Amino acid sequence: MASKTQERFLAKPVNHLYMLLVSAGALTFIGLIMVFSASSIRAIDTQGSAISIVLRQLLFVAVSIPLAGYLSKLSLAKWEILARLGLVLSISLLGLLLIPGLGKTVNGNTNWINLKYIDVQPSEFAKFLMILWASYLLARKEKAGRHNVNVFGLIGPGFLLIMAMIMYGRDLGTTSVIAAILAGLLFVSGIQLRLFGWITAAGALVLAGLIATSGYRAQRFLVFLDPFAPEDYKYAGWQPAHSLLGLASGGLFGVGLGGSRQKWGNLAEAHTDFIFSVIGEELGLVGTLSVLILLATLIYSIFRIALRAQEPMVRYACAGIGCWITVQSFLNIGSATSVLPVVGVTLPLVSYGGSALVATLCALGFVAGAALRDPAVRKEIVKKRKA
Repeated sequence: MASKTQERFLAKPVNHLYMLLVSAGALTFIGLIMVFSASSIRAIDTQGSAISIVLRQLLFVAVSIPLAGYLSKLSLAKWEILARLGLVLSISLLGLLLIPGLGKTVNGNTNWINLKYIDVQPSEFAKFLMILWASYLLARKEKAGRHNVNVFGLIGPGFLLIMAMIMYGRDLGTTSVIAAILAGLLFVSGIQLRLFGWITAAGALVLAGLIATSGYRAQRFLVFLDPFAPEDYKYAGWQPAHSLLGLASGGLFGVGLGGSRQKWGNLAEAHTDFIFSVIGEELGLVGTLSVLILLATLIYSIFRIALRAQEPMVRYACAGIGCWITVQSFLNIGSATSVLPVVGVTLPLVSYGGSALVATLCALGFVAGAALRDPAVRKEIVKKRKA
């Protein structure tokens, strides 16, 4: 009986929209609570107030939600105008980092624009803009019936240029996410699996080369399987080791909200890259599983909305957004659990970061708009309003 009820629930397209909104809202709310908890010690130490960091995150939430609501109502024609400019806008935003005095370096990565009161990360917006740009080109190809067009030759050069610009700032984590978005878009576009395999293998070789030629990256890669090794623990193994300690000490229900010990200087990025560890320590297995379920629900709803999209551009863009959130979540949680080397990417909607939050919620606004343009969804919403 329960499975049939679930099947009926999932069979209704309007429920995919509700799943998207509820999971995104819940993750954002959990993010605010955990950013406050994880950042309070650092905020007191650097700015004299425990709430200074979370207040900035709350401001970004207050800006992002109305903006996402507005974007969900935009017509496809207006999205196409933005999509045509996606590559140019991405190059322009990343080019600002090259202006002396404007680009800001954090932990060795020059990936932020210093605006005095806030820092903006152009690469976060480039993710969404590049998805729109590639989706527009792939949709044009599909509508024209040009099935023999080399899709990698169509969108690959643009993505490679953006990845090169991001790598110029030494941000391998964001470059990896952009590469994964490209791979996802190539896959859903129907590229030959043999060619896809060769491209993936080439990408893996480039990644290996970037790791091997950087001492800092090579250290991170070598220690992730055993960060507690005596020769590595106090160096490259410090963050992954204390991330695991935090997760392990949480138990089933955690040590209590605000009770994390690892955030007291042991995890330098407790409110950003390692917020999942703080969740595990303070809220336990129940907390981490809740976040995983919400992320799975969000990703599932995005791909279900993508499958129902009638317009090719919408279908490709929603799939690209789903790949973006999936891969970035996997990289962040993999780093926190030492399944992967530390790559320095945030957990979507949960970690602190204004640029990441605004870009992600804008992308989800696009997906919500795609669902709202579905005739079956509109019919159900109108019916509920009349009832």
